[in-house]
Parts: sequence; structure tokens; C-alpha cells
Amino acid sequence: MIDVRRLRILREVAAHGSFSKAADALLFTPSAVSQQIAALERSIGAPVVERSTRGVLLTEPGRLLLDAAEAVFAELHHAQERIDRITAGRSRLTIATFGSGGRHILPRALAPFAAERPEVEINVLEREPEAGLPLVRTGQADLAIAYHFDGPLPLPPGERSGITWTPLMDDPMSVVLPRGHRLAGRPALDLADLAGERWVLGCTKTEDYLRRYAARAGFEPVFAGQTSDYFFAQALVAAGVSVSLIPRVALDPTTTGVAVIPLHPPRPTRYIGIATANRRHPQPLVDALVDALLATTAAAEG
Repeated sequence: MIDVRRLRILREVAAHGSFSKAADALLFTPSAVSQQIAALERSIGAPVVERSTRGVLLTEPGRLLLDAAEAVFAELHHAQERIDRITAGRSRLTIATFGSGGRHILPRALAPFAAERPEVEINVLEREPEAGLPLVRTGQADLAIAYHFDGPLPLPPGERSGITWTPLMDDPMSVVLPRGHRLAGRPALDLADLAGERWVLGCTKTEDYLRRYAARAGFEPVFAGQTSDYFFAQALVAAGVSVSLIPRVALDPTTTGVAVIPLHPPRPTRYIGIATANRRHPQPLVDALVDALLATTAAAEG
């Protein structure tokens, strides 16, 4: 039988890449960590770690055990949450969402959902996908509204098996220009039309994405600024500082002095969806909120 306490130690070793750092996190000595890992290896009959110049790395059996450990601890966390809800006499639902999704997508579904279930405590965490998705997998959030661009979900490959991804909507990106810009009257643009413009970013992850599309269009973008807020970026565009690339759900209709111009295909697009964890027990509240998100988004799109 595999000792769950040793799996916890393996998780910390994997997270920190060394016995000494794992020991600090666990308040153990490095020797105690080493002994527990050795005992784990004896119990399964295979090495789980190997030392290298880059620190301590997991072997293939170690990676398999780590995947199992993540599932075990997520189930335990989920069970404790359910016990807490039973003993408190209330239900709780924790939702992770990125900022513009939380502003434009979640409230439409959450308002009727909460009105029908006044006994449910709702906790909303603002998290970008790379932070929100792991919370779902470990049981710290019940679901996440997240997005990805033209690549996979921002999770390590071994962690994607614990997540169910339900597509919610496509979120195409448009160019936002100062209203007096020479191209502001166009019905649509090619990205190549914007070669030589200065760009401001509304999200740090947009830079690599914009660079890839600009390279396909034959130019290197020049950046005038970088923010972590699409609404701030639109205000800078309105001030005449630059142009920007903004996804549809982050467009601010209250910003004056800008023109929003769609791009011709292939358009840069975010793909928004709902991440839920694969659990052994039914999750009626999670299922109900997923249904509400799908219904309200479909109605808004229609």
C-alpha cells in the first residue's frame, strides 16, 4: 500500500525540484525527506526521482505517482469541502475566472443561479487561466471560466487528464484605433495594414500572440506600452498613444474616442470555456452553473 504522506512529500519535491527546498516547505530536514522518498521507492519497487545538474527530476514511475497523488489530494480536498458544507448546513461554490470573463460572462449566469439558490455561498476568485485551472484540478475551485489561444490549455500535459473542458464561446480579437486614425473608417483590416503602428498591450500574454500573427503578416510590432488591463489599454488608445488588439468580451462600450475594426480571417481569437474537475461524486451545483453559463452565453450570442 502506498503511503499518502509520502505522496505529499513527492509532490513537494516535484514542485521545488530539490530535497532541501521541499524540506523547507514541509518543515522537515532534508535527510527526513530523502528517507521518505527512499521508503516510497522501496514500497513500489522502482525509483521515483533522479538527481541531475538541474536538480531532482521525476522518473516515469515518479510522474505516474505524481498524477495519482494530485487526483488523491483533489478528492480528499473535495470530500472535506462536502463535509464542511454538510456540517455548516450550507453549500458553497467557488468559481475562478479571468477578469474580463468575470465582468461580462459570469454575472449574466450567476444572477439567476444565485436568486434560485439563496442558501449557496458563492466565492469568486479572479485568476488568469494558468492560475485558475490548477485550482480546479486540486479541488480549491469548483469550476473555472478560462481561455486559451491557438494552443492547448495552459496546463502541463500530465494534468489535463483531470480536467473536463466545455467550450463556451469564441472571442475574436479586433483592432482598436483612435477615432481620428487614418484607418478608422475601414469596415475590416488585415493585420499587415498596421505595420509601423505602435501597440499597447492589454494583457501580457498577448505579446507573443501578436508577434506570431505580425510575423505571418510580414512585420515586427513596435510596442508603446504594456498593461494587464484591456480597459486601461483602450483608454490609452483613446488618448492617441497607440493602437491595440482587444478581444470582444473585453471591449468597453463606455470608452469614447476609439474605433473598433474587425480583422479579416484568419483572426486572432481566444477560445473561452469552462473547466471542471473529473470527480467520482455528482456535483449538482457545478452542473447547474455550467448549464446556466451555456444557456446565457447562447442567448447573448443569438
